[in-house]
Amino acid sequence: MAEHEAKGAEFEKAAEKKMRGWAFWGYKYDDAADLFEKAANSYKLGKFWEKAGSAYIKRADCHLKLESKHEAASAYVDAASCYKKISAQDSLRCLILAVNHFMEIGRLSTAAKHNKDIGEIYENEQDFEKAMEFFERAADLYHGEEINSTANQCRLKVAQFASQLELYPKAIEIFESIAKESINNSLLKYNVKGYLVNAGLCQICRGDTMALNNALEKYQELDPTFSGTRECKFLDDLVLSIDEEDVEKFTDVVKEFDSLSRLDQWKTTLLLRAKNSLKAKELEEDDLT
Repeated sequence: MAEHEAKGAEFEKAAEKKMRGWAFWGYKYDDAADLFEKAANSYKLGKFWEKAGSAYIKRADCHLKLESKHEAASAYVDAASCYKKISAQDSLRCLILAVNHFMEIGRLSTAAKHNKDIGEIYENEQDFEKAMEFFERAADLYHGEEINSTANQCRLKVAQFASQLELYPKAIEIFESIAKESINNSLLKYNVKGYLVNAGLCQICRGDTMALNNALEKYQELDPTFSGTRECKFLDDLVLSIDEEDVEKFTDVVKEFDSLSRLDQWKTTLLLRAKNSLKAKELEEDDLT
């Protein structure tokens, strides 16, 4: 490892010397960029991630002096990959720089990909507001490039984050919109009931059972097969338990559904919120009697 570090330092020193020298038509920046890349590769072999990231940033600077924005953006992406192993914030900083350059040169699908990468880092950092922002940017760019499948994947992540932030109307709008778009697609129509359940759970968390009853009617009009599904019955039974303010019944409905169709963490979180809200309402009424 020490050998790789020494080799990297040697390449880096040669690159900096090249930049201080004179060369015709900016060739020194081309040569320095190549040397910085060699330095970064040596540092990576030794797992000196911070030094590797720094070398890639210096490589990006060389390309910017040559007005080669695509190469500069690619170098920032390489830097971000190195920093990701040691510093989420440094990785984000480099990816944002890369996205800005890709946008400037019209590489929109590439910019979309890296906006998605940024969103994933924020998600890992539990910063759902920022994650939502960058997944939304990615979705818009993918949609503009007519990469609709990936756009919808990003939109679904936006809906997930919106619900986690209790922005239920935003989440509901996305789930319902994707369900409508999917219903007449032979490959996607089988996912519709899942989107409708997700929208329904967000309606439940809003605490407006009348709105959910209206939504259920709308969902069954959208997808006539939905009314006969376990998912539709699940939502119906949840609404009934909420109307009756019966926490025990609510719990039994969730347990029964979970025994047949395993609930994921996202659904479990929303159902727990709804249950706690129902409990609080029950306690409040007990205090009044």
